[in-house]
Amino acid sequence: MKIISGNSNRPLAEAISAYLDIPLTKASMRRFSDMEVFVEIQENVRGEDVFVIQSTSFPTNDNLMELLISIDALRRGSARRITAVLPYFGYARQDRKTGSRTPITAKLVANLITSAGADRVLTLDLHAGQIQGFFDIPTDNLIASPVLVPDIEEKFAGKDNIVMVSPDVGGVVRARAIAKRMSMTADLAIIDKRREKAGISEVMNVIGDVEGKHCIMVDDIVDSAGTLCNAADALKQMGALSVDAYVVHGVLSGGAIARVKESALESLIITDSIAATESVKMASNIKQLSVAPLIGEAIKRIAEERSISALFK
Repeated sequence: MKIISGNSNRPLAEAISAYLDIPLTKASMRRFSDMEVFVEIQENVRGEDVFVIQSTSFPTNDNLMELLISIDALRRGSARRITAVLPYFGYARQDRKTGSRTPITAKLVANLITSAGADRVLTLDLHAGQIQGFFDIPTDNLIASPVLVPDIEEKFAGKDNIVMVSPDVGGVVRARAIAKRMSMTADLAIIDKRREKAGISEVMNVIGDVEGKHCIMVDDIVDSAGTLCNAADALKQMGALSVDAYVVHGVLSGGAIARVKESALESLIITDSIAATESVKMASNIKQLSVAPLIGEAIKRIAEERSISALFK
């Protein structure tokens, strides 16, 4: 088995490598003067089971091209099987037509990864589960709850007035799934919001009883953080004792970090599926949990042809 890291999230790849006790394969991924991407695998991969770890986060297009070119280089180097490991799958929010003459870019990216030569895909908490069907190759969609739930239980141990909050109707299944995995009892609430345009949301109503409760919002992606911060304000106005947020992918673009610092959120917990910037590391109310053991164990099970679903039972 060989593990190759792209440039998008080297710290996570190194942590996965340490978990598996397998050194990262030497590879050169650099840019020409016009920013054209060049990849050279510097070790023999003929007949190997190769895993390419690359989040397609900012800069999304550069990181996506790095992944595609790496897969092509491995295929031409006669790797036996190539698995694209995407801790964060960019373009996942474009999973349907939102208007006339608009693309379904998540399907396009799935086609590109398949055409480049990947034999299977391993990813984490897709924005929509049905994106697995966009791939014509085996796709494993890990869930981050085994990483999030222990932290929730440690932080809220001994408290029986907990409410799991979905920041929108589409996230109810995710919130309920995390609540079921917890040893403590938790109610469920939903934020009813209206989004006027991308990146801007307005909280309209809170469905459920949150007065005198500790609210835990759960979501898959936090980008501008507008939804989370508006929801936190609404929950506090409804009498919530505290509001914390657990989100898998911390995109945190634009002024998101400053917005989180100034919001009613006591803490925002994200995973390291996307490499943390210095601003994220310096933020006092933002914390990262590592998904390296989860992804590492999944890689190990794929290489050994063992069940991955057993990880979540």
